[in-house]
Amino acid sequence: MRYLAGLFGLVLLAGAQLQPAPATQPPPAPDPNAVLKHAIERYDQKDYASALPLFQQLANAGNIDAIRYLGVMYGGGQGVTPDYEEALKWFRKAAYAGDSQAMCNMGSLYFQGMGERPDYREALLWFQKSATAGNNQATYNLGVLYRDGLGVAADNEKALAYFHKAADQGSDLAMNDLGVMYQQGQGAPVDYHEAMKWFQSAAQQGNSAAMYNLGLLYEDGKGVPANRNEAIAWYRKAADIGNLEANRSLERLNAAK
Repeated sequence: MRYLAGLFGLVLLAGAQLQPAPATQPPPAPDPNAVLKHAIERYDQKDYASALPLFQQLANAGNIDAIRYLGVMYGGGQGVTPDYEEALKWFRKAAYAGDSQAMCNMGSLYFQGMGERPDYREALLWFQKSATAGNNQATYNLGVLYRDGLGVAADNEKALAYFHKAADQGSDLAMNDLGVMYQQGQGAPVDYHEAMKWFQSAAQQGNSAAMYNLGLLYEDGKGVPANRNEAIAWYRKAADIGNLEANRSLERLNAAK
């Protein structure tokens, strides 16, 4: 039959030479980087309904960034019903692929308790893995666990060391907490000058707690001469970006706008 069909075609074409039909070219696959960029743009604009399927598409293809974003969305109930187990599944997949932020996020889920009781020891384990991989946020979180004795015996000297490491990597949270520890003599002798230095570094990065703490030092004259106007200026800076304690201090000093 295949031979006869070929002959019939020749007759219809009146002896013309048959040419093979041109191969249909499949449409080019979308650039994964462009898809990821678009998904993140949608996410940043809180258009979670549009971002979710894009992340799912990329995650199914093994994109680690998309896998991590899915964990964040399920953990935070962004465009989906909050589902900590689903979040943990995605974070674990990225963590086992070596993603330090996913490791840190796993630690955060265990720290928060995933809707149940916190598991600080498991949080400690994942923060350690993440910090070893170079994640600054995890390094700071280890400082918090050692300072507060969560999942580990409280150790201010270790906390101070972790905060120093995170601060040297640019963490404003660690800078502020270093200031507090030097101010209160935790893990090191009281040193208001050192506290002032770290509060100033954190404040330069927009940390409102550090701005408030600078106001306290100026108001109380610790590490610097007492200066009411300077204290009010720092309280006002902190209040302007939402620090409630700074607002109360301004009211106490009768300096509210």
